[in-house]
Amino acid sequence: MSTAKLRETIHEYLSEAQSDSHEVQQKALQTLASITRVSPQNRSLLAQTYGAIPPLLALSKSISPIIQTLSLSVLFNLSLNPNLKQSLADMETINHLNSIILSPTSPPESTKLASSLICSLAMLDKNKAKFGVAGTIPLLIHAISDPCNAAAHHLLSTLAELVQFHGNCTLAVRAGAIPVLIHVVESSDGEDLSGTSLAVLGLLSKFDEGLNALKKTEQIVSSMVEVLKGRCMLSKEGAAEILVRLFDESEGCLADALNLPEFLTVLADISVRGSAKAREMTAQLLKKTMEANLVSYSDGSHMLLQW
Repeated sequence: MSTAKLRETIHEYLSEAQSDSHEVQQKALQTLASITRVSPQNRSLLAQTYGAIPPLLALSKSISPIIQTLSLSVLFNLSLNPNLKQSLADMETINHLNSIILSPTSPPESTKLASSLICSLAMLDKNKAKFGVAGTIPLLIHAISDPCNAAAHHLLSTLAELVQFHGNCTLAVRAGAIPVLIHVVESSDGEDLSGTSLAVLGLLSKFDEGLNALKKTEQIVSSMVEVLKGRCMLSKEGAAEILVRLFDESEGCLADALNLPEFLTVLADISVRGSAKAREMTAQLLKKTMEANLVSYSDGSHMLLQW
């Protein structure tokens, strides 16, 4: 099909998506979602259609779950084109996506799509600060704190993308991200949720605000060691990375770890059977414990390694 014909066809489907007939709307949106799912060209042609974005945004506010979901799918597909991310991330769109995440009556699929759309738009670094200004960070943390939220994994992935910007990290810490994420790690039966939560904690620990909050968290070392004893390798990588940063900044955290009888045994096991990253982090932890042992000998202290 020629570009001109394709452009005309897309315009027709966009017009039908605004029909008074629910059935016609649904069929048109299904087609638009389908043709923009894998084709960057089709996404560009739709975005270039005069007045395309406002009606799609309006449809994403529909009281019909299927119409809302389909329109969000189309908007998400458009956001996959790097050149469309900045124009799509206007405050009206951001505030609407925030409202979907905030509302307890939003269909789970809509919440997942809204979160995924935020994540996609935030992959453009220029957009990250916009979401911070719009209050997206505390909304995500509040939603993640709900143990029954079916979109938890999508919300965590979105938070992980946003906190790579220093300003958003500060907002996340102030909004109580650290205890919420640790609670997810300790209470989650799903390895994906635990691993992603630890990945976010690792990102937060790269900045002083996040690291200081972690150091002040009660039983943070024993919590991370418990993760190291688990089965999920992604979680072990995250916990080990956090411990490395804690040990770099706090002798007290290192002492807490050395007082745990299973700590060195766990490290030894991961150093043999862990992933490449887990082994790398474990090697750093073992080096730090050996250095602490040498210091304890020279100082005449009693913080000795128990092999």
